[in-house]
This record gives sequence, C-alpha cells and structure tokens, in this order.
Amino acid sequence: MSLLSFSFDSSLLVRDVAGSYRAAEPNEVLQAALRVLAGQLRGSEALSSPQVVRDFLRIKLGTLEHEVFAVIHLDAQHRVIEYVEMFRGTVSQTSVYPREIVKECLARNSAALILVHNHPSGVAEPSRADELLTQTLKNALALVDVRVIDHLIVAGPAILSFAERGLL
Repeated sequence: MSLLSFSFDSSLLVRDVAGSYRAAEPNEVLQAALRVLAGQLRGSEALSSPQVVRDFLRIKLGTLEHEVFAVIHLDAQHRVIEYVEMFRGTVSQTSVYPREIVKECLARNSAALILVHNHPSGVAEPSRADELLTQTLKNALALVDVRVIDHLIVAGPAILSFAERGLL
C-alpha cells in the first residue's frame, strides 16, 4: 500500500479490554471531556474562570431530559471543592430541600456555593419558583456563614446567571 492511498480515520480511539483500539462511542467522548473539565474545575479559581465552569455545565447538564439541581462547593478563596448533583426531578421540575444543601456545605466545610440547575425545555429564563428558591437558599445558608455566589440555569447551550441579571 502506498502512502498516498492510505487514509487515517479522524475519530478518537479507545483501547478495549483486549488491548485493541477502536473508534470511541459518543458517550465515551463526552465522559472523557467531562473528566478533563472536572479536573480543570477542581481547585480552580471558579470566579476568575467562568468559561471553564460554563463549559463543564453545558456538557454535564445541557442535554439532559430531566431537571437536576446541583451545587458547586467553594472554599474561602472561591476555589472549587466539589461539584455535587443534589436532586433529580422530572422534565419540568425538581424538589430541592434547603436542609440537605446546608448539611452538604457543613460536611465539605464550604465557604461559598454556586447553585446550578437545568431547564430541559431549552428556555433559560428563571421562573418565579426559581427566584424564590434562590432567596430561600441564600437566607438558609447565610445562617451558617455560607455565601451564595451565583445561581446558574443551563438550558442547552445557553446559561443564565442570576448574579449577572441582578437577581441575587
């Protein structure tokens, strides 16, 4: 075979259990991307690198068909401690329990949080319930000296920031 007639498959490759290489499945590519972004997110300056946070959240939540409410735990210097999916709901809502969020903050010694949830509808606009929940959580967390830095809504590729909208 001549070099001119040889063509490379441009897909990403993964090694199977037998040691052979094969083309990666789409979900394997997404999982690898999530691991890379999560590594960049952990210990990073979340507020000085909002693009890394947004990229991570778009991949993690942007294509889900059900609502998920998560928190990004931050230390006193606003470095990421951990991303935790707290509650899973239906296509249009999820139940969020402030007590459970406070417990998780205390267990991780969080100084601040970024609240996150998705809208499977693709519409990033916050509902009145989203606004009330944010205020409830902000008030509950203030009692244990945990600051809510932002609440982000992920709707496909769009991400809305409560802080940027003046809703926090």
